[in-house]
Amino acid sequence: QVQLVESGGGLVQAGGSLRLSCEASGSIFSLNIMGWYRQAPGKARELVARINNEGTTNYADSVKGRFTISRDNAKNTVYLQMNSLKPEDTAVYDCNALLLPLRWGQGTQVTVSS
Repeated sequence: QVQLVESGGGLVQAGGSLRLSCEASGSIFSLNIMGWYRQAPGKARELVARINNEGTTNYADSVKGRFTISRDNAKNTVYLQMNSLKPEDTAVYDCNALLLPLRWGQGTQVTVSS
């Protein structure tokens, strides 16, 4: 089965930026719609951004205008550029396929200090 490995998280001050990467061990083209999720302590996992093979994107209202999802099918990698970060963006971020969900990776921690 395709495995997912997320990276790029860290500690950043409010207003800062981070770029997350999600590398798959197999083809993401065949998976079509890929998404970035996040889960804050005590909260349910939520979908924050998704992208299909044609490059059509959708965002949660809470991140619209600040986050940008992109993909490189040749590298089997999905990215999440996060700008103007807020303390409420603090969470573990991970990615998955929406139509054929895979086993979750380890995620990457994003911590935004005020």
